[in-house]
Amino acid sequence: MGAPYYYDYINRVDGMRSPSTIRVHDTAAAAFFRRYLLQKAMSVFKWVLPEKWNRDFFLYTLYGRGFVAVVNTDKFGVIAQNCGLYGYDVYYAPTHATIANPLLTGILRPRIGVECELFKLQPDYGGIMDIVEFYADKLALCAETCDVNLLNSHLSYVFTAGNKAAAESWKKLYDQIASGNPAAFADKSLMNDDGSPAWQSFEQNVGQNFIAPGVLQAMRTIEHMYDTDIGIPNANIDKRERLNSQEVDSNNVETASKCSLWLDSLQQSCKRVNKMFGLNTSVDWRFAPDVGGETSASDNEPAGAV
Repeated sequence: MGAPYYYDYINRVDGMRSPSTIRVHDTAAAAFFRRYLLQKAMSVFKWVLPEKWNRDFFLYTLYGRGFVAVVNTDKFGVIAQNCGLYGYDVYYAPTHATIANPLLTGILRPRIGVECELFKLQPDYGGIMDIVEFYADKLALCAETCDVNLLNSHLSYVFTAGNKAAAESWKKLYDQIASGNPAAFADKSLMNDDGSPAWQSFEQNVGQNFIAPGVLQAMRTIEHMYDTDIGIPNANIDKRERLNSQEVDSNNVETASKCSLWLDSLQQSCKRVNKMFGLNTSVDWRFAPDVGGETSASDNEPAGAV
């Protein structure tokens, strides 16, 4: 896409948010990891919000949509609301918010900076669900691979049956074996004519095909990559015998860089909201990253407070 880059650039492909080329994000496993990863991202910053605001609604809307409107209403006072954006100014930034709530009278269309303010997570007004879904798909695929490999690592058996009734008997016998019973008993009628067992183990090289430990390590690596993207300190490197401090410091800076941009945007939002509505909202690192002696804003006063 060529210039100009509108504020909703990232949302132009909202229906295809996941960059993954593997279609796994419709599965329950992918939904599990999306929920898990989103909550990890929400834990990075520590918020001070008005007591009457619903914190969960605020955070899920902010991280999912990328922005939250704050507006003064006759019925509920100053509240945070999900909204849409429209209009653009000379810098192609949105000029108005659209707020539709069944408990509010009509549809509100306040002007941003005059009648309402926005909490904005990223400079492009985007949320983080593209990041969450990208890594959730990969973790779901790894989990599926691990489960299949564990199942295929079982010792298999082949049974010979002379008729359907015998086949059903063998099925019940195998169910007992697979369920972990210490002993299973077969009728003599299920034996061969010479008295030998009518079954044999299906030999597989289980050890050679057992890749579950490697898949679990891959999942850990993927989660470290995600942690780096959302600002959670981690080594993000394979364990080695020798690891120097420069490598650790380099990763600390990489971990903090993107989230520092998010934090700057949120702290500026806090200042605007506080100024317009006389509130005392603030946001800062929950655990300040170690990036070579820099201090967090919380060492002095709450970021965004007035």
